[in-house]
Amino acid sequence: MRPGRVAPGIASGRPVARALRPAKPAAVETVTEPRATVLRPDPERLGRFDEHRVRRRLRDSLSPRHTSVIVADGAFAGCVTVRPVEDGRRLERFHLAPTLQGRGLGSAVLRTLPQRIDADDVPVRPNVLRGSAARRLHERHGFTVAGQDPVDVSMVRRPGGGVPAT
Repeated sequence: MRPGRVAPGIASGRPVARALRPAKPAAVETVTEPRATVLRPDPERLGRFDEHRVRRRLRDSLSPRHTSVIVADGAFAGCVTVRPVEDGRRLERFHLAPTLQGRGLGSAVLRTLPQRIDADDVPVRPNVLRGSAARRLHERHGFTVAGQDPVDVSMVRRPGGGVPAT
């Protein structure tokens, strides 16, 4: 997969084949560039976007061991990290290419990941930026607000917590 190459079929609205695949250390650039693009609007809205800092933080903090690459129609579509923490799992770096958002791919990921985590009987905890559409997506999949500050909204989904049936 080349950086920036995303699945064209999703943008057309037609059904797509999708998969979550483990990230490899070489995936850092593949994941970093599209993620920096996806992240830009919300931090800009909050006056917190620094292009170089975003890319550096992404490269420095990417954990291939806990990250999955989201593939749709055979091409890179996004990524998601699920990191074990003391009180459950931290859902991090869940990003889809902008052209793929709103097509059901995020919902497919949020149906799959919590089901896998539920087997461990632990909560899943993402943070989303205030005002982000990601909050509504998470709420539709059983996540509730656990707290917030001027920038972030902390959310939680308890085991078995309200994942819609498909």
